[in-house]
Amino acid sequence: MEMGCDQAISLAALAAAFCLLCIEGGGIPTTLDGPFNPITVPLDTSFRGNAEDLPHTDPRLQRNVQGFQPEQISITLSATYDSVWISWVTGEFQIGDNIKPLDPNKVSSQVFYGKKKHHLTHISNGHSLVYNQLYPFEGLQNYTSGIIHHVRLKGLRPDTVYYYQCGDASIPALSDIVQFKTMPRSGPRSYPSRIGVVGDLGLTYNMTSTISQMMRNDPDVIVLVGDVCYANMYLTNGTGSDCYSCSFSQTPIHETYQPRWDYWGRFMQPVISKIPIMVVEGNHEIEKQAENQTFVAYSSRFAFPSKESGSSSTFYYSFNAGGIHFIMLGAYIGYGKSEGQYRWLERDLKNVDRKVTPWLVATWHAPWYSTYKAHYREAECMRVAMEDLLYNYGVDIVFNGHVHAYERSNRVYNYTLDPCGPVHITVGDGGNREKMAIPHADEPGQCPQPSTTPDNYMGGFCAFNFTSGPAAGRFCWDRQPDYSAYRETSFGHGILEMKNETFALWTWHRNQDLYNLPGDQIYIVRQPDKCPIQTKVSSKVIISEE
Repeated sequence: MEMGCDQAISLAALAAAFCLLCIEGGGIPTTLDGPFNPITVPLDTSFRGNAEDLPHTDPRLQRNVQGFQPEQISITLSATYDSVWISWVTGEFQIGDNIKPLDPNKVSSQVFYGKKKHHLTHISNGHSLVYNQLYPFEGLQNYTSGIIHHVRLKGLRPDTVYYYQCGDASIPALSDIVQFKTMPRSGPRSYPSRIGVVGDLGLTYNMTSTISQMMRNDPDVIVLVGDVCYANMYLTNGTGSDCYSCSFSQTPIHETYQPRWDYWGRFMQPVISKIPIMVVEGNHEIEKQAENQTFVAYSSRFAFPSKESGSSSTFYYSFNAGGIHFIMLGAYIGYGKSEGQYRWLERDLKNVDRKVTPWLVATWHAPWYSTYKAHYREAECMRVAMEDLLYNYGVDIVFNGHVHAYERSNRVYNYTLDPCGPVHITVGDGGNREKMAIPHADEPGQCPQPSTTPDNYMGGFCAFNFTSGPAAGRFCWDRQPDYSAYRETSFGHGILEMKNETFALWTWHRNQDLYNLPGDQIYIVRQPDKCPIQTKVSSKVIISEE
């Protein structure tokens, strides 16, 4: 049913009143006040962060279970509120020359759950697997994982606390009882309270600060925009470096130290066994091995709502979190119009009902609108292929990582200020050991050569000199671009809070600040009356909440 004139006026009046209240009450700007003049916060040279990796001897990384008791427990949302995935690992990994994979059939995959802690009346069974990381070169150590379990719970109530215990009751080898809360039912006035957004975490002392501060903000779900544990910063013997190519340029293949995945899972278990985490792949998950296999650890260790959202890949999928529809895209798999990802994205967008999920948020790893020298215009081929589609369907916000700094754009489309374009936010500042990105491409002498910018893994060349605007005829601007509203080199995390179907509060927190001080804060305001979206043309529903 189309909105009547009176309803539209009422909604606009409500939005205006809310905006006025925000500005008068807290002084927080809104995107309606933009576009903003670009701001660069000077580098705080006194704070460089501690980007040193946690050693394997750290107690938080140790295996503290016996036999086949579960460890590395995590929760992932399914496509809709009524289902979640529980994942865990049993048994010990092996690394060396003579490894023998565990038998996944040796241990059952069971989850006992219910609404009362000591009355777990429901049981679900799932599947298990073991993955290997193999290197056909003398002197390199091979790895085989513990048994990884994935169990999907169905028929859950919205916005409800559930208790669960996972493992194999016949051994017995069961976890402690843990709790989680389901997402609210999708609707224009129904949202999770807070969504944590982080990227490029690794497992450093600074990452521990990022996670600690994020947890103080009490998120209901965590979105990790790629680059998880940085196992590929290590040789197979456990020797690591801040720059792999600098230290290990003579290795026959880019090695990894897979136990870093297990350490990461152990460190994060207290958080992600209770709060769902949604992950999309980054370049540090490529992890090439024998027979040119890639992304094996990433695709094995996490559960993904791919099938539930009509996707056939762990690289791209979608899910609802109340009145938000999240689209997770793959920057390291084909994205052209003839590719499966593009066709899936088009189907998914066509089936989004903005009356049910007014907010549309897209996430992938490599940013399209970063102005830092590091990875400048690296994902240009992906932008050329997909930007029109996302713009036509009215994506509101885009989250990326990859660049180890923070940046928020004005509303932008095709490098041009556009009130209907999405706000692009780069949060690749989670704390990893590669340290922070500092130079900007618009600073004197910092503009990279175009031939050096394409992504090494995806290839292709799409980044040419600008043909119009202030940077016409050049590859880089000579000042901070108009589309860049705010940028700062610092570690941190973000919190997204949807206030209603029109207003969302975005807050970025620096690690070095006190917990209640925002580094950057803005209300992102939707204007569906001024920015019409492409009409839904398909009656086929990929996601349902029956």
